[in-house]
Amino acid sequence: MKLAVNIGLSLGMLGLCLWLVWPAAADRAGLARVLGALSFNTFAPYLAGYVALLAATHFFRAWRWRHLLRPMGVELPPVRLLAISSVGFMAILALPARLGEFVRPALLRQKGKVSAAAVLGTVAVERIVDGLLVSLLVFSTCFALRGPSAPGWMMPTAWASLGIFVTAMTFLLLALRWPDVTVRTSVRLSGVRLASPRIAALLEEKLHSLISGFRVLDDRRHLAGFVFHSVIYWAANGLGMWVLARGMGLDLPIVGAFATMGIIAVGITLPNSPGLVGQFHWFTTLGLALYLPGPVAQTAGLAYAIMLHGIQVLWYVGMGALAMITGHVAWDDLWRGTRDDGDRPDDFDRPDRAAA
Repeated sequence: MKLAVNIGLSLGMLGLCLWLVWPAAADRAGLARVLGALSFNTFAPYLAGYVALLAATHFFRAWRWRHLLRPMGVELPPVRLLAISSVGFMAILALPARLGEFVRPALLRQKGKVSAAAVLGTVAVERIVDGLLVSLLVFSTCFALRGPSAPGWMMPTAWASLGIFVTAMTFLLLALRWPDVTVRTSVRLSGVRLASPRIAALLEEKLHSLISGFRVLDDRRHLAGFVFHSVIYWAANGLGMWVLARGMGLDLPIVGAFATMGIIAVGITLPNSPGLVGQFHWFTTLGLALYLPGPVAQTAGLAYAIMLHGIQVLWYVGMGALAMITGHVAWDDLWRGTRDDGDRPDDFDRPDRAAA
């Protein structure tokens, strides 16, 4: 039922965002002119610069994960870490309803050592820290643009995104300091115990496993390393968006590129449409409209969103497929990983995995 609801929300988001972003006839003509006017010789250096920054974004996004895994006693060879991360990033992009977030935990669960729920805790730390960084970015840029001419959605959105992620970080810190009390209080407030004590007990067990993935917060060295690489990851991402915008002739200031990146990041935390189709494009034009005239954002800005999304899809699908071809991650790994913990053989100490 939960899966059906999530997929329904995802498909609903797809329809809504396609309706919002679908250009009028005049805008479609302008969109075609913008795409047709691109000169390969002029655009190629910017495209190469963007792809190089996208590669850096991909690497640091994957590499920072080791700082979350090591406090749990999980050590992966760099190539296998990159391969698992690449498959996970591909799944996050391709699958609806944020289902791709479960792929990396499923691939790393270890019989008798590390559960998928514990590894999922590291993913939760990623999302919360990313959310805080992005929310602070969105809030500061929106606050700088406040005024009578600012759109009405801007500041409420900034405050809401900041409030949500600050609340999530508060839960994370309380769970680390007082795990038993935090878990019991959370389950009680959810009302699950009134409906089914058995399900409430199971939920408490899963929450305790999830909290074990928060161990990095007790390790200042790894926490500092994770935050440092996260800042580089987001900086490379925003700079790449600015380079691509300049290549497409958009007079977008660099702060506008980072603000647009933040708005996209906040927007895709909602139940995502398959492949982020429509959703990515609408939030991109929404961010661009803060810095560019409306007609430009709806034509040249939409062309930019299509180009940006297309390149990212090709990159992440290509990197994920390459990881599968190299043999560092196999479909049967994912299949076994999605089954019960007791069915998952321990593969961290296998010679072939160590060689990887």
